[in-house]
Amino acid sequence: MKPALHRLFVKCLVLALFLNLRTAANAQHILLGNSQKVSVEAGLNFGPTFFLGDLGGNRGKGTYFVKDINLELTKMMKGAFVSIYPNSWIGLRFAAQYTYLSGEDYTIKPEGSHELWRLERNLDFKSNVWEAYSAIEFFPLNYMYRNYEDYDPKFRPYVFGGLGIFHFDPMGSIKNINGGRTWYKLHPLRTEGQGMEEYPEKKPYKLTQLNLPMGFGVKIKLSDRVFTGTELLYRHTFTDYVDDVSTTYIDPNYFRLYMSPQDAALAEQISDKVNGIFNVGLNRYPPGTQRGNPNKNDDYFSCVIKLGIKLGNNDNIYTRQTRCPHFY
Repeated sequence: MKPALHRLFVKCLVLALFLNLRTAANAQHILLGNSQKVSVEAGLNFGPTFFLGDLGGNRGKGTYFVKDINLELTKMMKGAFVSIYPNSWIGLRFAAQYTYLSGEDYTIKPEGSHELWRLERNLDFKSNVWEAYSAIEFFPLNYMYRNYEDYDPKFRPYVFGGLGIFHFDPMGSIKNINGGRTWYKLHPLRTEGQGMEEYPEKKPYKLTQLNLPMGFGVKIKLSDRVFTGTELLYRHTFTDYVDDVSTTYIDPNYFRLYMSPQDAALAEQISDKVNGIFNVGLNRYPPGTQRGNPNKNDDYFSCVIKLGIKLGNNDNIYTRQTRCPHFY
């Protein structure tokens, strides 16, 4: 991340957490009524992030989820969160975080025709990702024992789901004669003809979009104020262009109609980097050849470690008591 962007992200994160704390302290008076206890927790989370898209993969035909993870491309996610609990079994989480995604066809081992085709495609991408989301947490065991006031387990399993927003900006590389790589932003190059009149079905994709965060985890109580935990945080997106690969190759002549000669030459080179392995001697795919799989959107997930503290007084409870009137 560039230093200026990093500072901007940190400032936005601190501001978001401050606003969420103010909201947590005041909203319970409005929403929860008198004599209602509200617990507020804040902390940090981090862990490896894995991309699930069109590029890379493992043995055989590309599939979904764990099978096609390329561990060598794993990057770390870092973020912070605030959670508000009106009771012990349900909560509202606000989180913001930064991570990094990448996919590379070169990681595939040449073991069969499916692998050779992806090796021959020879595409790659990388992208910084900033995201923020809110989610509902549900603790099933706490719900089952909600009428037992002394139920206070050390391990608390939970599930969660919500709505988020994320920003990405994919880049692809071109190798020089010495094997070094130079990276270029792919979105303005319209690598699959996005926004061109000749391909009306290929619409330009937005770099800031909604996603659906969901998952499960275990919260571990270390003391009355400190906790840790681990969770699987999965994000389903509504785009197949996180890696800038989705449909088919286009006629490279159209690049010259929509961009400068320099950008058109770059788009022509970076959109089709075929390395003639499966089709020996091939130096470019015919227009209309499959480039990606448009039937499955790109997703990504993280294996998260969390560390947090309860805020407020020793009981971490914001209360508002109203005395009952006395009659004489």
